[in-house]
Amino acid sequence: MILSMTGFASVSRDLPQGTFALDIRAVNHRYLDVQFRMPEEFRSLEPKLRELITNHVSRGKVECRISLQTNPAQQGDLKINQALLSQLVEAAKIVQSHSPQARGFSVGELLRWPGVLESQGQDNDSLSQHCLDALQQALQEFTASRGREGEKLKQVLLDRLDSIHRLLEEIKPKLPAILQGWQQRLSTRLKEALDGQVEDDRLKQEFALFAQKIDIDEELERLHTHLTEVRRALNKGGLVGKRLDFLMQELNREANTLGSKSVSTETTQTAVELKVLIEQMREQVQNIE
Repeated sequence: MILSMTGFASVSRDLPQGTFALDIRAVNHRYLDVQFRMPEEFRSLEPKLRELITNHVSRGKVECRISLQTNPAQQGDLKINQALLSQLVEAAKIVQSHSPQARGFSVGELLRWPGVLESQGQDNDSLSQHCLDALQQALQEFTASRGREGEKLKQVLLDRLDSIHRLLEEIKPKLPAILQGWQQRLSTRLKEALDGQVEDDRLKQEFALFAQKIDIDEELERLHTHLTEVRRALNKGGLVGKRLDFLMQELNREANTLGSKSVSTETTQTAVELKVLIEQMREQVQNIE
């Protein structure tokens, strides 16, 4: 299955502690970049949360948002963590002994310090498990949404592949006539310029040499090879984004060479249309994991 780097999932639950919500969203990125936005009571879970996400995602900019709207009726009595409070006060005294002009903590600042105020009615172990379970559920929905988006991207790419194949099949039978017409036009112009003082053998030799320079059979063959590889990667699925990006570069290189060797408006137009289709594919490939 092809996976898009763009996805979204959301899970919310009503817990005894309040309303819990977890969102996970991602956009395309060259590497894996995981960021968290969550209350301090969940901060200790970050390594486990990160591990769960990296087990499901290999590329993309991922943002995980966690929120808890506490229920005052279930919050219970507040308790001061006296050990942590004492440490903060002692730390403030040490700072002031070295820098007398430094301002000490206010009561409000001390109470707002993470971990100073604790709710006796809050079961942190239970809350942590709910958070981990919610992320597991969200990741399943997240992967499913990326899979649906990936299948759409796959179909877009397959349609562009078919269009490129049709262009190549249309131009290939015309190449001998295009080359012959170019030779005739060039021969006529040379003879007119030299008042007919040019040998046919000499013309044939020059035509043969130049025909080798403008021959595009190799470019067409390589284009077909790259197209086959793109189709194979799409059908195989998995982590093919980087592979497809490389193939887009190779396709574009052959299309450029095709245009530089063009000796007719038909081959020039074909090269331009190829580059447009390849660029459309390249833009879509940037979203594939």
